[in-house]
Amino acid sequence: MTKEEVMKLVSDRLRLIRQEQGYSQDVMAEVLGTSKKTLVQIEKNRALASWTVTVAVCSLFHQSEVLQHVLGDEPIEVIKLIAHKKIEHPVDKTMGGKVWWKDVERKGRYVLQQNLISKHFRILDDDHFRWFSSFDREEGLKRLEELSSG
Repeated sequence: MTKEEVMKLVSDRLRLIRQEQGYSQDVMAEVLGTSKKTLVQIEKNRALASWTVTVAVCSLFHQSEVLQHVLGDEPIEVIKLIAHKKIEHPVDKTMGGKVWWKDVERKGRYVLQQNLISKHFRILDDDHFRWFSSFDREEGLKRLEELSSG
């Protein structure tokens, strides 16, 4: 997934996210730190949400069902992954990938999973802590090998 693809996905659903929250356009614009005019342009598909607005939407509304439907269970992880190219350190405890994830390969106490929606990869340990995330499958497999042999 690219930055532009995520911006388009969020732009196309911004009205639904706003309505899901029960916000008026005035309130939503204030929450996002943009003008009402800009918000209206995005909602009418006359403009694309900027990267800054996209990041704000994903951060502030990460539990939105509309947003999770297009980016998976962790929209913030997708944003971080696009911004940083990869995430490589033990992060936070996850739910273990029971809904949005498929197991790709398991080695020792680690499993490489792929998100069914965003298609990015992550490595979890047996306690469901995330150790690595990337859109690159080969990089994920390499890191899985390193983690399981160390």
